Amino acid sequence: MILPIVAYGDPVLRKVGKDIDADYPGLEKLIADMKETMKNAHGVGLAAPQIGKAIRLFLVDASPFAEDEELDKEEQEVLKNFNHTFINPKIVKEDGEEWAFSEGCLSIPEVREDVFRKEKITIQYLDENFIEHTKTLDGLAARVFQHEYDHIEGILFTDKLSSLKKRLLKKRLENISKGKITADYRMRFPKTKKR
Repeated sequence: MILPIVAYGDPVLRKVGKDIDADYPGLEKLIADMKETMKNAHGVGLAAPQIGKAIRLFLVDASPFAEDEELDKEEQEVLKNFNHTFINPKIVKEDGEEWAFSEGCLSIPEVREDVFRKEKITIQYLDENFIEHTKTLDGLAARVFQHEYDHIEGILFTDKLSSLKKRLLKKRLENISKGKITADYRMRFPKTKKR
């Protein structure tokens, strides 16, 4: 089932997600619904807070990036196969220089900005079968992971922008939170208070 994606301004996007275990109700269906929702919205990642659940779960399918001919063959291969479910993930180490890349977010449609992130990370996580993994990621795979990881920490990519960029985006972000936006996927906008 395709779920609506929560728009900027909804308080759930600011909550730190809670760890879950294998007994989390309807987890298998939730993961399947999130995959369908992500694919429908042409996303490369989707975190549980983006569908209204403050839990430590996100999905990544970076295969669309693998078609970028500017990347070397090795990175294209990594991205083609970077399709995972991450449950209760942790970043255990960050390495390398910070580098900029233009990021967007399904919860913040039509806004893209350069964000600086570390180039290499070591992570631990559980997969959908609750098997523990430790991996080192770099390049775009590390970036996609960090973007989604921020969601389960209650952080949005716009939080990482300079105060000037934030001021320039203020009106656009307000319009998104008010539902004054058109996206080619279902969205859920914050409820506005009646005065």
